[in-house]
Amino acid sequence: MASSAVAARRLLLLRHHRHLLPRRYISSSSAADSLGDGGGGRLKIFDRDLKRRHRDRAAWAMRETDGFVDAVAENLLDRLEDCRKAFPSALCLGGSAGAVRRLLRGRGGIEELIMMDMSPDMVKKWRESENATDDGPETHFVVGDEEFLPIKESSQDLIMTCLGLHWTNDLPGAMIQCRLALKPDGLFLAAILGGETLKELRIACTIAQMEREGGISPRMSPLAQVRDAGNLLTRAGFTLPGVDVDQYTVKYNNALELVEHLRAMGETNALFQRNPVLKRDTALATAAIYQSMFGLEDGSIPATFQVIYMTGWREHPSQQKAKRRGSATISFSDIQKEFAPSEN
Repeated sequence: MASSAVAARRLLLLRHHRHLLPRRYISSSSAADSLGDGGGGRLKIFDRDLKRRHRDRAAWAMRETDGFVDAVAENLLDRLEDCRKAFPSALCLGGSAGAVRRLLRGRGGIEELIMMDMSPDMVKKWRESENATDDGPETHFVVGDEEFLPIKESSQDLIMTCLGLHWTNDLPGAMIQCRLALKPDGLFLAAILGGETLKELRIACTIAQMEREGGISPRMSPLAQVRDAGNLLTRAGFTLPGVDVDQYTVKYNNALELVEHLRAMGETNALFQRNPVLKRDTALATAAIYQSMFGLEDGSIPATFQVIYMTGWREHPSQQKAKRRGSATISFSDIQKEFAPSEN
């Protein structure tokens, strides 16, 4: 996009932090329960080969800095400052790993960092960027798939993934592999896009398809809901799970600029059951409906990105544990009597 268009974009961080109680997570994939099935029993939603090509294209289309991506990476890394321990060895998976590496700035006490992506072009770009700088931890680069993690068991103190895991066909299974790659008392940090992401575009595209084509076809990927995130961590076997959510609103000049930004991030449609052709009149109708329904007074359009942050630890005897049920020595009624305000 033109530099003037890039400069015109303003990132509005509408941050709504809230800690959430997990509910039951229902997965259509069985690989989380048996990682050794060779992948044959998994329901494949995403075309991973296509996603790799998207990542190859994004390697050369993405900007050096991106306001939205940098904000998510900063918020993810802020969680390292809440930890008193250091993480000498760390693995950063796919997504916006380049932004994480650039913004790391010594946080977490990382001495050796492995950066992994399924795209050879993306890894090549990271390596070239690393060669241009001399600061930071010792960095290694690996081409690999998050669905089949090529990392030795119990080898990492920290695993981070920023805006990448939501494209895996088996999210619980990928998280289980991350847990197994962690050392005892190792930390897992993840940021994934949530179900409210691009809700304006979903609405506009659905209406346009109904009007112009008489029906709808899958144009946007299904994303995890916030209520499921806690149980994702528990199902993957992490202890001390934590979940919170941020909502970001990014302003664009028009819908075309939004689509170009998604391409630059490698976030375009990779569903197996997608319609590979978007008719021109449907695309134009989508842009017009988007503008009419959600356009702002200054002529720009907003796009919502919901980001779910997940934190979990690999089990270790030193970690806090809940007392067994029935072991309490005082009742809540006694506590209430003790601290209740006096009627006088």
